[in-house]
Amino acid sequence: MEGSAQLMERFEGAAQGHRVPPFGWRICLAHEFAEKRKPYHASDVSLSDVVKHLGLGLRYLRWWYRKTHVEKKCPVIDLFNPLPLRQIYGCPLGGLGGGTITRGWRGEFCRWQLNPGVYHYKTVIADQFTVCLRQRGQTIYQQVLSVERPSKLQGWNWGYCGHYAFYHALYPRAWTVYQLPGQDVVLTCRQVSPIIPHDYQDTSLPVGVFIWELENRSGEAVDVSIMFSLRNGLGTKEDKRGGHWNDPFSVEKEGVRVSGVLLHHCSPVNPYTLAISAREQAGTGVTHFTAFNPVGTGQEVWRDLLQDGRLGSPAGESSPTEKGQVTAAAVCASCTVPAWGHRTLELGLAWDMPHIHFGAKERLHLRRYTRYFGSGGDACPALSHYALTHYREWEEKIESWQRPVLENSHLPPWYKSALFNELYFLADGGTVWLELPPEACAEDLLGTAGAGLAQLFPVLREYGRFAYLEGQEYRMYNTYDVHFYASFALAMLWPKLEISLQYDIAAAVLNEDTQPRLYLMDGQTAQVKLRNVVPHDIGEPEDEPWQRVNAYLIHDTAGWKDLNLKFVLQVYRDYYLTQDTAYLQDMWPVCQAVMDSELKFDTDGDGLIENSGFADQTYDDWVATGASAYCGGLWLAAVCVMCRVARLVGDGEVLRKYSAILRKGSEAFERLLWNGRYYSYDSSGGPFSSTVMSDQCAGQWFLRASGLGQGGFEVFPQSHVLSALKTIFELNVMGFANGTMGAVNGMRPDGTPDSSSVQSSEVWVGVVYALAATMIQEGLVEEGFHAAEGCYRTVWERLGLAFQTPEAYCQRKLFRSLAYMRPLSIWSMQLALESRACQAPASAGELSPAVRDGGASESQRELPGRWSRDCVGAARPF
Repeated sequence: MEGSAQLMERFEGAAQGHRVPPFGWRICLAHEFAEKRKPYHASDVSLSDVVKHLGLGLRYLRWWYRKTHVEKKCPVIDLFNPLPLRQIYGCPLGGLGGGTITRGWRGEFCRWQLNPGVYHYKTVIADQFTVCLRQRGQTIYQQVLSVERPSKLQGWNWGYCGHYAFYHALYPRAWTVYQLPGQDVVLTCRQVSPIIPHDYQDTSLPVGVFIWELENRSGEAVDVSIMFSLRNGLGTKEDKRGGHWNDPFSVEKEGVRVSGVLLHHCSPVNPYTLAISAREQAGTGVTHFTAFNPVGTGQEVWRDLLQDGRLGSPAGESSPTEKGQVTAAAVCASCTVPAWGHRTLELGLAWDMPHIHFGAKERLHLRRYTRYFGSGGDACPALSHYALTHYREWEEKIESWQRPVLENSHLPPWYKSALFNELYFLADGGTVWLELPPEACAEDLLGTAGAGLAQLFPVLREYGRFAYLEGQEYRMYNTYDVHFYASFALAMLWPKLEISLQYDIAAAVLNEDTQPRLYLMDGQTAQVKLRNVVPHDIGEPEDEPWQRVNAYLIHDTAGWKDLNLKFVLQVYRDYYLTQDTAYLQDMWPVCQAVMDSELKFDTDGDGLIENSGFADQTYDDWVATGASAYCGGLWLAAVCVMCRVARLVGDGEVLRKYSAILRKGSEAFERLLWNGRYYSYDSSGGPFSSTVMSDQCAGQWFLRASGLGQGGFEVFPQSHVLSALKTIFELNVMGFANGTMGAVNGMRPDGTPDSSSVQSSEVWVGVVYALAATMIQEGLVEEGFHAAEGCYRTVWERLGLAFQTPEAYCQRKLFRSLAYMRPLSIWSMQLALESRACQAPASAGELSPAVRDGGASESQRELPGRWSRDCVGAARPF
């Protein structure tokens, strides 16, 4: 708990806010993170690696120059321009797939993703909340609720004292509590986004709501106004192109009136409208200021508010901006708070970009929410009204979903924060959720694959297409080797989106792209996509996703050993959680096809695939040769799944085939890799062959998550699994940074990190969460929570990387790839806990009080099923 306390040590106020939950990520607005790390940059490549990868470096440089200077596009991976350290981010606003706007923990609007997969990391200084207090007809206090002191809008009162405010995040909600200095007023701003498990309508909406709870702690009534100001645009040069205008609106429906201002942004590609609004009700007045200059002094709107706590509400729309001009608008909600009383003001933010083009501009796509609010570009008034009249219902569902975890006294506070807050990436991962075009047909989706996948079209028609980036810096959609880890969040919370994503991958498996491509690692030319091989990704936002897959061009991933196996494992895991037999029947031929493709990697016929002496798996800078613990373990797990599914579908021939392979392969795996304590990294006999890999039990992890891996479905001897996990805990966790930073990917048996590659000496947060889940599955509950806690405290409390969890960090100095997909694997920890709750006796999994109080796990008998009455593995858990 020490790190959590440090985040609040500068807080000098006494206010606790209105109904702020006890669990989540809490930080004082005056906090400063002491540690300032830098992102991994091309200049950080060691001299030995430069020499080893000289050809790669030259080819990458030529490709990077062509992409950035000739094509004027963003590279999918830009090693020369990594995102800088900005320790400012908070909960993003918005549902899934409609774009996101991130409000930082100090209150700034600072990260924007409206265009699909394209981010602007810009704090827009005009986007603020301002409070005005009046008593006896006089304004006694007017303050921008921001600690900033900017050079623009000098006519406003900036520099709120951060020592009297704190931020609390429990995604998809956040609270900011302001104890106004010198005033007997406490403000609590509650931010809500419609992230609701198993909801496929409201979860798609591009909206956020700000509920302001006003507490008057004096014996005299006070008039309180909250002004919400917003610039028309994202703070980029696009704002100055001209032609943008603002327009007041008011919508009354079912006796509720919502008023505000529309900010129309008329960019030539992907135009959009922003809307700020407030709900009118008895005792609450809503006023607006249609247009002001956000780069001037701001005196006109400031004085208007100062005069009477309201805005002038001019009628009519503003004139379109001239080239070089920018504009902003404001809406104000006002009420009287009685002595010792409490009142509520409700304000909203919505945005409407219904049609989108990706970078290639070849196809026009419709966002998911247009199914419910239309695609005419005029949805903001209806979205605003809907959000402000339905957020209470959303909160009830969110609280019902989160309550079993939050109210469990045995679960550690850090885990409750991590489990929900890491979900931010599902919305803020450059995410798109699209409708199929009305004219689409099954043949369009299958391409050259021909018949098959009977449920593909019905599933995509009903639930749409879903894609998220590997990371905000690694701009490839649905990167499959990484989604393997992250997929637990979708599979557990929005299983229909996981099924939809899987159908898209299956269709890509059955298709090919014969275009030749130069691959940067080896300089060889090969076709972009082979038939019957799982793609690395389904494309990039600068091109045309789904239409052209495999944006990744470092390696030819047709030779990777893990992608096909991860597809098979995910198919069965999804079936296990959903009991969707039609899905399993559809995917069975595809599983057979990819496994037939994989069989060629068993070069010596011993039933075990071999790695090919290059980085041919998700660790794409870490070479494996011969049999390997990671890929060999995934192979055996996939073979086990093939046996299981063959039995379920009644395919005796396939069952006999893979049963024989499993017997041979298991014997080879144990003979070649088991060394008495753990599974060696690979069988090459090289200087790093005996490395202890933290991810060596990945196959067992997925088997246990799918109800296999034990009893009649045991693949890896349980004693070997337990010994390997204990060795990992001893060396990779406790032997690294005194056990405080998670598990290093590779550790030598002598206790020194594996230095054979950049990745072997890194900590990968998502891998550690998966490792923790594996430990929990095998009964090493305290060890698993200790490993995971190190990652959470490092990222969220020490490095200041909240809501931008990186793929990797080193023991010192560096982090790599901010805002990454893989840490969503923390949901596999929750699945492991719930599974043990159903299977273990009452005393299993108990934690010692010392570990539990310091932030470990929970008594397994008290863990509920996944927000339902059923346990995982029961007939139908959803």
